[in-house]
Amino acid sequence: MIIFGTKGYLYQLAMLTLVCGRCGNPAAHALRKRVSKFTLFFVPLFPFSTKYTTQCTFCGAEQQVTKEQAEQLLATEGIRPATDDRA
Repeated sequence: MIIFGTKGYLYQLAMLTLVCGRCGNPAAHALRKRVSKFTLFFVPLFPFSTKYTTQCTFCGAEQQVTKEQAEQLLATEGIRPATDDRA
């Protein structure tokens, strides 16, 4: 019998001050990276899905951004993105 599945990981990359597109308030936004990994016998083997999102701490609106946009947001805040893709 083979046991396989997926496991999700959530990494908070930074807290950024942005103007929310939904509520219009300048508020802190959490920049997060969601990674889904394939597992075999409960051991995570490789990532098959990576998504980046920002979430407004004022109204809770969440917006998906591309990897390039996430790296640009980190660069404007002076935060160096991780160079390895282990996560």
